[in-house]
Amino acid sequence: MDAFQTILKFFIDRKTAIGYSFMALLTMGGERAFSLVAFRCPCSGENLRYGLVFLFSPALVLLVIGYFLNNKTWKLFTGCWVNPRKIFPRGKVCHFFYVFGQITLNALVAPVMWLSVALLNGTFYECAMSGLDTPAYLKVVCNRKSEKCFGELHMVACGKSSMPVSESDELRRTLQAQSQVAGWLLIAVVVITVFLSYCLASCFSPLSFLHLRYWSSYVHNEQELFDEATEQHSRLYAMQHVRKFFGFVPGSENVKEIRIPSLREWQAISGLAFLKQVDEEHYDYSLLHDWALKERANGKYLKTDEDPLIKTQL
Repeated sequence: MDAFQTILKFFIDRKTAIGYSFMALLTMGGERAFSLVAFRCPCSGENLRYGLVFLFSPALVLLVIGYFLNNKTWKLFTGCWVNPRKIFPRGKVCHFFYVFGQITLNALVAPVMWLSVALLNGTFYECAMSGLDTPAYLKVVCNRKSEKCFGELHMVACGKSSMPVSESDELRRTLQAQSQVAGWLLIAVVVITVFLSYCLASCFSPLSFLHLRYWSSYVHNEQELFDEATEQHSRLYAMQHVRKFFGFVPGSENVKEIRIPSLREWQAISGLAFLKQVDEEHYDYSLLHDWALKERANGKYLKTDEDPLIKTQL
């Protein structure tokens, strides 16, 4: 048992690293699947556009998903139209940029992983750059190559050019080498930037190292307890409205009678519910909530012990 708790504590303490490792594996698997299944370099004038789309579009999608899945995004923007001071508090103009910068750094993890893996693999870059036909670029790439290189570079990625095999292979290796160099440069720049950002943030932190760890632990525990309280509070609040409509509390063992809602009441709680403001401080959360606050729980009641069949079923 002690060994299990030790292993569990090890994984909990390193959950961020494990999450990033799992994300990296998914990224590598996704890039490999794209390369083998979906990607087909056209070997035409569309090479550049096609290759860049496969290189950057998934990264853009992952960036948007990163923003979407981050709770801080919704904490920052929810209700900002009604209360602009939430984003730009008085005397704290840079607050928005600081928080949004943190959100962006977290959201950039997956896109950077995708770009790094894609560039190290070189498939998308090779297709894209083989379609770049600017004179300056062709002069550099086709240096000391036959004249066919200037007109058939876009066919190198498919191996369909009429150039000598040695030249074609050399061009492909050159493009793949450029891609891998760009990938390692991207990784180096990101790692150095993240490291310097953490160093700068730690340098300006008003808290000591241990105090900062305590604060992080406190925020985590507070959020967990708040979520538990939210679940219980909302369940108890909803239970009052359900009891008013049906005449009993769900889960009760000894139900003496049940309420039979009328057709008008069923119609009142049916339909699409929207958040409805009751006054300056309160809202109706659902149609049942609105009904429970406005209507009296009169109507037809049925005692459960009058019908043996009902009693047996309950």
